Formats: sequence, structure tokens, C-alpha cells
Amino acid sequence: MTDWLLRGDIAQQPLDIYVLLLSILIAFLGGKLIAWTYIITHSGLSYSRSFVNSLILLPVIVTLVMNVLQYNLVTAFGMMAVFAIVRFRNILRDTLDTSFILCGLVLGMATGTQRFSIAVIGCIAIVTLLFYLWITSFGTRHRYDLILNLHWSRPLRDIPDLSALLERHSWKTHLASQRASEGYEGADLSYRLLLRNPARIEDLLNELRAFEGVSRVTTMKSEEESEI
Repeated sequence: MTDWLLRGDIAQQPLDIYVLLLSILIAFLGGKLIAWTYIITHSGLSYSRSFVNSLILLPVIVTLVMNVLQYNLVTAFGMMAVFAIVRFRNILRDTLDTSFILCGLVLGMATGTQRFSIAVIGCIAIVTLLFYLWITSFGTRHRYDLILNLHWSRPLRDIPDLSALLERHSWKTHLASQRASEGYEGADLSYRLLLRNPARIEDLLNELRAFEGVSRVTTMKSEEESEI
């Protein structure tokens, strides 16, 4: 029984069962490394356990596909016909998820063609880059710390007095919106502040609440916003 299993492949090129098992093992370990990287570095609301599992299974499946297609052009075209009939459609919410999918595909192709050095070195290099981008928060634009909304009941010409107060606590102050309504004096103001000391937000709020003409003060930290 064991002998038939080991020698049951009668394709044009004999199969080395031990090389196949080594390919599957490297694909599995590499896929698990990619999946762990995804779990640790992922941020946002689109996390899916099934997607994590697919990152482990995908390199193994591609490895088997590459072994089936080796040295056989007819089988390759047949496999293309099968995949043309069976369509897989899944919308990825995060563009970085596509990179993880491609990483799994390349890993499976490398192990499936017995290019083990490329598979191992490439997987480690990609995982290292992913961790680098995650640790350094590369691409994040830190333009302000606080969103400040308030109602200004004094004349609009007195807004510079309010700006002077905000500038004492902020490196940069940006008036993002100013909405005035007919029937009452003043306006609803929304500021974006890059604070000098983010730990002293309460001091700023206390001064604002005591400032003449300021009411309905609300704040939101920048990290509470969804990044698109």
C-alpha cells in the first residue's frame, strides 16, 4: 500500500514524494508566518478570521497546483479551463489585503517549483518589510492632534481674540469651518489644532469654557477619526 502511494504517479516526469512534502511544509510555514504578520499588523474594521485562514491555505494550494502543472502544457491549459468555469469573487475592503494575497501566491509558486531559497528568503524579506511599515507607521499624516468645535456668540470681528488663546496652546491652528445662522449673533466654529503639549488638553478646555463668548465646547482626538 505504501509502495503504491509513493510510486503511483505515472506522469511524464516521476514525482519525488519527499520533495513534494518539503514543498508543502515550507508553503505551510511561510503561509503561517504571513498570517501571523497580518494578525499583528492589521488595523481597521475589516478583520476576518476566514481571510487569515486563507493566507495559510493559499500557498499550500498554489504549491500543489504548480506541481500538477509542471512539465505538462496540456494539464496547464486544462487547469485554466477549470478556473474559468469556477469563478471566485471576493471584494477586499483593505488594499493591503491584496498584498498579503499576492504574497501567498508567490510563496506557493516558489515552493511548487522547488525554488526553496527564493521562497524562504522572499517570505522573510516581505514579512520584514510589512513589520517595518507597521512599526514606523509609514504613510500616516499627523497634521493635527485635536478637533475642537464650539459656539462663538460674540461678533465675528472678535474671533482673533479666540485665535490668540488657541495659539498659546497650539503649534498650528486651522479654522476648518465657520457656520453662521440668521437670527442670532455669532457662529459655530470648528478648529484643527496641533497641540504644543497634548497632555494639557484639559487646561485648554478650562480656559475656553471660562472665555467670554464661548459655549458648547466639544472635542475629538485625531486618532478617533477613521482613516480612509
